[in-house]
Amino acid sequence: MSPSFADYRQLAKSLSVDALALVPGPNFTRVLGQEFMSHERPFVLVIPAQGVPAAIVPNLELGSWELVGFDGVVFDWRDQDGYQPAFDALAEHMRLSSLAVEGQVMRVFVHHALKQASPEVQIIDAEKQISGLRMIKTEADLAAMQAAIDLSERALHQVLETVEIGQSEKEIEGRLIQALFAEGADGLAFTPIVVAGDNSARVHGHAREDYKIQSGDALLFDFGARKGGFCADITRTVFVGEVSAEGRAVYETVLAANMAGLEATRAGVTAHQIDDVVTGVLESSPYGDHIRTKTGHGLGRDVHEAPYVMRGNHQELPAGTVYTNEPGLYLSGKFGVRIEDDVLVTEDGCQVLTNFPKDLLIVGG
Repeated sequence: MSPSFADYRQLAKSLSVDALALVPGPNFTRVLGQEFMSHERPFVLVIPAQGVPAAIVPNLELGSWELVGFDGVVFDWRDQDGYQPAFDALAEHMRLSSLAVEGQVMRVFVHHALKQASPEVQIIDAEKQISGLRMIKTEADLAAMQAAIDLSERALHQVLETVEIGQSEKEIEGRLIQALFAEGADGLAFTPIVVAGDNSARVHGHAREDYKIQSGDALLFDFGARKGGFCADITRTVFVGEVSAEGRAVYETVLAANMAGLEATRAGVTAHQIDDVVTGVLESSPYGDHIRTKTGHGLGRDVHEAPYVMRGNHQELPAGTVYTNEPGLYLSGKFGVRIEDDVLVTEDGCQVLTNFPKDLLIVGG
């Protein structure tokens, strides 16, 4: 079946451009129903507001491209010949005065090839609008995401049962990755973050081989599987052996902020409003100086996508949006706590897709 480009054509019209250009990535996969890689090879799909679409396809990918059912014009090219003639042929076939592209995905050399072929074309960054088409999830999208979340949580349960004092972060990270694939992950949404003690105060810390977990350490897991093209993104912080009074107080503050964000979520609320509520809880606590991040981000085919849940973003969240609610506090040199849920916005509230318990948990010992 040939892909449908109706919403992309409509977007091109609303942006008053001749066409949209997509390159391998989540939008490319959404419209074609198949994932492609590009590496050093330009691979471009051009969807005009009116008329027949076209694609620049590396010759070695033609066999896979046939599976898409693409009903348009294809300009293929071989490594030994170079790609510029394909761009020139596209320009001859489709005379463009304006073209909207994915500014966060398209690489500079693809931009240059388009301009060399069509020096007069105006190329505009429409990343927000193009990616915005993915913001409202379908039932199939949500089913794939829920599968990714469920298997991720099963993997975490398994790993927490094996945590012991004296293990390294790297050991635990390895077991988590193995568990994710054993539970059926297609891949990783991102490289897991498994950090303990002072390392947990680093928002995006890396697992260490030389640090042995000690009693009283916070142990933070930020991870997710990829399944059916969609991502999970979950964070839970536990304590090993015991928890200090300060650790408990910080944890309860972060949990209160997380719960306040859920209470504030419903269709039509803005990303600013959710973040203002969540961050407000953290700011009003004794730990307000230890805030490092916004509340969260959209989740779907990409682990970070629209909407970005932060103050100043007055974008309304429609029903069907999935975002991460992940407040955290980070006490440099001591420990950090983050609690992250994946949240579906509904007309009258929200549905929390993550089910892993959030009560303070002490493991190992």
